Amino acid sequence: MASADAGGGHVTLESPAEAVAAGGHVRVRGLHRAFGSGTAARTVLGCVDFAVSSGEYVSIVGPSGSGKTTVLRCIAGLLTPTAGEIHVGDERVAAETPANLAVVFQDYSRSLLPWLSIAGNVVLPLRGKGVPAAERRLRADEALQAVGLGHTRRQYPWQLSGGMQQRVAIARALAYRPQVLLMDEPFASVDAQTRADLEDLVLSLKKKYAMTVISVTHDIDEAVYMSDRVIVLGGSPASVAECVEVDLGVDRDQITTKSDPRFARLRARVLREVRH
Repeated sequence: MASADAGGGHVTLESPAEAVAAGGHVRVRGLHRAFGSGTAARTVLGCVDFAVSSGEYVSIVGPSGSGKTTVLRCIAGLLTPTAGEIHVGDERVAAETPANLAVVFQDYSRSLLPWLSIAGNVVLPLRGKGVPAAERRLRADEALQAVGLGHTRRQYPWQLSGGMQQRVAIARALAYRPQVLLMDEPFASVDAQTRADLEDLVLSLKKKYAMTVISVTHDIDEAVYMSDRVIVLGGSPASVAECVEVDLGVDRDQITTKSDPRFARLRARVLREVRH
């Protein structure tokens, strides 16, 4: 459902199941974010509203500078909203990351510590969570196996390719066992074939672990291929301009799905919304 205020302002969007009424897993209400103060203040987000149901995959797209990453960082508790509120499950997000949420960043070379082994990088967040050593090892082994890197636990990030390092970053998030996974341009720094492999990997892991995923991307093909819904940010300051339902079924394939005429129509619609 979509509705606009009488003055033609921001669009308020719900998931098909009316996620707010049903206790949607992530709820963003009246999100406003400005940087700076006084006359030098720059408002990036005007009034952003959306909800994501448990188990959904939602991509956020929009022109460069529209505040996509700012939205994601506010959900993660890494930025404090100027106004509005965010809930992850029953928890209101304040100045820290919710306990049931993990983030995969774009720059794996900065998110992985080169002096720690692969296993050491994967278990690092679990140390702060107070997970016992034996369980940390089990979780790391399971997560690395899940991303096809069970054989690398004693190696170091600099010994792996870029695509493999990003798999390690994904494994670290999985070991945390989040209910909500946030991803900020997670495949932007890898080649096209590795991107396709990682897209399919994340979709399989999302299904296996029943995670809710919110991803920011500039790649329209990626957004349509992976998502249940695509949220388009637009305007200055930005708000939700459109929400596109992706009716491509649950099981997707790089060749079959992207050859489907419905994929082409959805891609064109999202691209048109972003450009407008």
